[in-house]
Formats: sequence, structure tokens, C-alpha cells
Amino acid sequence: MRAQSSTLTRGFTLAAGLTLVLVACSGGGGGSGSSGKGSSAGLTACSTQGKANTCNSGPTKAGGTFTYVLEKNIQQWNVHDVNGNTFENAEALEVVLPQVFVPRPDFTVGLDTNVVTSAAQTSSSPQTLVYKINPKASWNDGTPISADDFVYYWRTNNGKDCPPPPASDSTQTKGCLPQSTAGYDRVKSVTPSDGGKTVTVVMSKPYSDWKSLFGGGYPLYPAHVAEKLSGAKTGDAAHMTTTQMTQGWQYFQKNPPSKYATAGPYKMQQWADNDHATYVPDPKWWGPKKASLQRLIFKVITDATQEPIALRNNEVQGIYPQPEVDLVKQVKEIPDVTYGIANGLTWEHFDLNLHNPVLGKYTALRRAMFTAISIKDILAKTVGQFDPGVKPLGSHNFVPGQAGYQDVVTSTGQGSGDLAKAKKYLSDAKFTGIGKALKTPDGKAVGPFNCRYTTGNQIRQSECQILQSDLGNLGVKVTIKPIGAADLGTVLAGHQYDIIVFAWVAAPFPTSSAQQNWSTGGGGNYGGYSDKQADALINQAVGETDQAKAAQLLNQADKIMVDAAYVLPLYQKPTFLAVQKRFVNMRNNATLVGPPYNTGEWGLKK
Repeated sequence: MRAQSSTLTRGFTLAAGLTLVLVACSGGGGGSGSSGKGSSAGLTACSTQGKANTCNSGPTKAGGTFTYVLEKNIQQWNVHDVNGNTFENAEALEVVLPQVFVPRPDFTVGLDTNVVTSAAQTSSSPQTLVYKINPKASWNDGTPISADDFVYYWRTNNGKDCPPPPASDSTQTKGCLPQSTAGYDRVKSVTPSDGGKTVTVVMSKPYSDWKSLFGGGYPLYPAHVAEKLSGAKTGDAAHMTTTQMTQGWQYFQKNPPSKYATAGPYKMQQWADNDHATYVPDPKWWGPKKASLQRLIFKVITDATQEPIALRNNEVQGIYPQPEVDLVKQVKEIPDVTYGIANGLTWEHFDLNLHNPVLGKYTALRRAMFTAISIKDILAKTVGQFDPGVKPLGSHNFVPGQAGYQDVVTSTGQGSGDLAKAKKYLSDAKFTGIGKALKTPDGKAVGPFNCRYTTGNQIRQSECQILQSDLGNLGVKVTIKPIGAADLGTVLAGHQYDIIVFAWVAAPFPTSSAQQNWSTGGGGNYGGYSDKQADALINQAVGETDQAKAAQLLNQADKIMVDAAYVLPLYQKPTFLAVQKRFVNMRNNATLVGPPYNTGEWGLKK
């Protein structure tokens, strides 16, 4: 899963089973700018069931520049890395790097046949996957995309061949630190054939979310680039040393894709730090459809309040901000713009840092804190003002309307704002100073705690303010401390928070996300949650190919985690896409890949 920043971070990625389909744009809507010709066309049509993948479609003509907003700067370019796994990084990279299966707006996944002509499970015992790489597929330096790229991907992400650096190695001089090893840690072998154009993957244990492998929002990097710079033999990722793989890993961290071979309809021509990325059509692209835009620009605007202004002034032609009342109102008044609000796989939450000695020790305190928070109050004062259908979320793994969704939170009282129940948790656990200046059973002060949110995000600031008031009723002092728009990943990975509010941006892969976010030591488990029983249930779900049974296991694990009061789900986060009506084929993909999942199709309306 990805963390999301100002809109939120590409948080990190999720669960429900590859075959599960959600109703796209549920609870959403859209329209056209005041001076435009309101119709069912454009993004408005995306709320019609069955139209999520095809709305706002049309033929394109050559030429034109389309500028799309990135809401945070990109400081680390390896999206596989725990510190580079941000939404904006993913958006920028998916324009130029290939993946096998790509999450789509209707929350299914689609095979990119430009990259692989087929990907299938050919045996269940042992589970065997066969990928047929498109014979034409190649990096734009002429090197064929081959099984070697798959081998490199697997070995750098399995947690074994390029293991994470020890905690004592603060400079991370040796080792890879993947955002998740899910699936790759179950691969027994990756074998090339047909001159490297067929890849056979044999699993040591079954893996339910196998379509997440080698893609699903996390693209392939060019193995031959890593081999060359590290001194490894070209085409032999299978024998790269840990040191050599580390060198490749770190190269992709530090360098934007304008510096190395890529494989997409566009290539990155320039990256101007904290300002913009410029893409131009790549003449080496082998796909049947060539990019039609003359230029594609991703412009960094970290203050969401400036996005409607930039759209009105034609400085940008597409924005994807977190919707807020004033922002939505401003966009509605811009002529010749189509827009849509949708609910997707992104969900807002409060997280507690269990590395904090007080928060980590006292479960009763955490339960009391979460019970004192009123989610209904949060909704009424924030997203409910423009999305009246929004409701409290009752799961850490699924969203409403998704197969497997079960509300395991509401019955506990967490998020209810029940102050009496919250205080009883504390009195029963022998806390003192309840409602005044809370102290632990051994007389130590509780807090002050900080509540952190990404700067410039008015909704998150309000959420921290409401939490501050609610916890104040327990005698817990909270200070509000914003985070720079580019620093969310650093703050999370460095445990530089007590309480933090952000969102996970999900993929349609529930069990993989659960393993990443909730298992002991998982790449997205920043707060340090650990429970052996929950680990066992999640691990069982990961290997369960029956999606209904996998969902049951995840919900059992979720009940355990809810009791531990580690993360409080708030709501399924509405997303908001607005684009000028003279462009077509842009759509709200409310998963971890966002609207740029299909930039090769974007263009001026013909």
C-alpha cells in the first residue's frame, strides 16, 4: 500500500482478492464548469456503473501540452523502497516504467499486453506462473525486456538475496529495504526460456495475490542498468551479489528516470527538482498506439488551495486534490472543465506510534483515546460538507461495497466519542487525573503527544484539531505539528510522531496489503504493531487462493488488531479529479496508481 501526502501519500498498498470488483465512483458525482455545456459526457459519466474504465473517452489528435499536478516533491525515486513508496513517485514513474498487471478505475487489474502477451497460473501444486513477454518489448536503449528484469525485481524484493541493512547501518551502505516482500518471499525460482522472453515462476508456498507480482503499481526497473553500474555481468541478475544489488537499488533511489533507460509511450526529458517533470513521446515505443501529446508535464504544487487557481489560469490542465468545500466550489465555477468525485480504495486513519513507551505499553490508554474520538463529528466538520454519503469506516482491509468488507470497529465503541466509556477504560486500568492531567498507574504523565499531518491540508489540520479537543476531555494534551509535504515517508519510517493522520492508497490486492501494513516488521507497519495470532492469520490468508476464505481470515485478524487499538479507520476517502474538457481519456483511478495509469492514451480531443 502507499501512503498519500497532501491529498495523502501514496500510502502504501491493499486487500480483497484479485478477482474482486468494486463499484467504481460509488457515492460520487461530477459535472461541468459553469460556462461549459453540462452533459453526461466527460468525468460525470464515470459515476455510471460499468463506465469507470471507459468514461471521458474519445479519439485524439496530435499535439498539445497537458500539465497535471503532483502534490508533493519527489526526493527518492525508487518506489520499491520503503522511503520512496509515495503516491506522487508512483504517478511520475508509471508514465515510463512497465508493469505486468495494472490497477484500473473499476478496481480490477488489467494485463498490459504491450509488456506481456499473457500471464497465467499453469499449475496449483506447486503454484506455477508463466509470463510471455511481448517479443517487441524493449527498453529505449535497445535492450530487450527479458526474464532478467523479473529476476532482478524478485531478488531485490524478496528480503533474502538483498536483505535489509542492519539497524546499526544508518547509512544503509549494503542491502535493500523494500516497501513489502509480500509474494516475492514465497517465490522458489524464476526461470527464463525462449531467449529470455518466457518467465516461469514457481512458488514455494501458494500466494493468493499473484497478479500483484511484477506490477500492480510497482513497476519493473531495468536490470541491465543496475548490472552495468555495479560491475555485474549483463543479463545475469541471478548471480548479482548483495553489494551489486545494493548499488543498483541506491542508483534508482537517487536518479530520476531521465537518467536511465525506460520503456513507455513517453520518456522523461527533464526533472526540475521541486518544480516539474517534462515528458515527450518516446520514438522507441513499440506499442500500437503512439503518444499523441507533444508534451506531458507533471507540475509540483504542494499547496492544494493553489490548484484551482492554476487550473483557471490554464497553468495546468488537470488536478487531483483532496476535495474540500471551497476547492470544489471554485472548480465548479471554472468554464470548460469536467470533474468528478468518487470513493475508491483510499482511506483516512489515525495511527499511534507504539514505539512511544507510554502508547506502546498501555492498551487501555489506546482504547480510551480511540473511543473518545468522534468520527461523526470529524465527518460533519470536514468531508461530509461536500460528500454527504460518507460514513465511518469499519475495517482496516476493505472498504464498503468491496467483497469481504465487514465492520469490526463500530461494536467496540472506537470512534464513537463515548467519553464515559473512554474514561471507564482508564479508571479500570488505574489511571489517575482523568479529565484533568492524565497519569499512568505508576504516576507518570501521559503526554503531551503530537498529532502530525501534511502541511497545507486543511482537512487533516481540522482532524488533528478535533482529536486535540476530544483527547483533552480525557486529560491528554495534544500539540499539532505539521509535516512538510515531501517529508511524510521520512516521518513515518523514522517514527517521528505520536499520532499521525494520513491515508493509505490501495491496490486491489487485500492480503498483500495486510501483510505489508499489519504483520510484524511489515514495510508499512511504521508504528510497530505486533501480534503473533494476527501474524498467523494474515500469513494463512496470503496463501489462501479461495478469496472468500482469505477475507474471513483477514477479518479475524482485524478483530485482534482493533482490540489492540493501533490504527483507527476514519472514512473511505473521496477523490476529486478535474480536467479541461478539450482533453480526453483522463479518468479517476482511485487506487494506488491514480489517474496517470494510462497516460499513453491522454490527448487533445479530436
